[in-house]
Amino acid sequence: MDISSLDDVWHRVTGVQPDPPRNLVLAVGAAALLTVLWRPVWRIARNTVTIAHEGGHAAVALLCGRRLSGVRLHHDTSGVTVSYGKPRGLGMVLTVMAGYITPSLVGLGGAWLLAAKHITLLLWASVLLLALLLISIRNFYGGLTVVLTGGAVFAASWTDNTDVQAGFAYLMVWFLLLAGVKPVLELGRTRARTGARDSDADQLHRLTGFPAGGWLFVFALVALGCAVAGGRWLLHV
Repeated sequence: MDISSLDDVWHRVTGVQPDPPRNLVLAVGAAALLTVLWRPVWRIARNTVTIAHEGGHAAVALLCGRRLSGVRLHHDTSGVTVSYGKPRGLGMVLTVMAGYITPSLVGLGGAWLLAAKHITLLLWASVLLLALLLISIRNFYGGLTVVLTGGAVFAASWTDNTDVQAGFAYLMVWFLLLAGVKPVLELGRTRARTGARDSDADQLHRLTGFPAGGWLFVFALVALGCAVAGGRWLLHV
């Protein structure tokens, strides 16, 4: 690839793209909502939320100076991120807290990029983040899930059909914004039913003394706030 080709790719990635038709934005938003609400599809799509959840744990652990051992994603859409460092303190609190709020925050960041008409940049940034996460994956299913997700995003980013590219980008962001709320509600139901004393909220309770229910409220507040703010950006309200 010569310099001119690299320059073309750079301008393609960092340049702005036209806003898609409003009907397309509304249609993929409805599709994302259906994906979240329809249980058979949600069971598959939830893997994407797990990728963001565990990726959040991993990224914040590294930013806080912890040593990342690895990330595992499982068939039941659960996951685990193992890091080493001080067992208490701000770094540990931020690492544990990151999981449930990361899908919503990533969705909010994506909505901001789409509002700024950086559709291709959003898709390529997503591919880069998935590639970085892949380095830390320690099981076959997790690696396969990340590779398939990254491949789908890359394919969408490389197409010359602007409506297909925009539709995929908006669908991805709508899904993260809407799906970020559901795992918090699921965790609340699980805690009410079985206790789930090893959940992120309960770990945060042991680390800070703040009630697990309070942490659930924080997770829900962030998720709902991101969904509202991100939705306004996507709809140009």
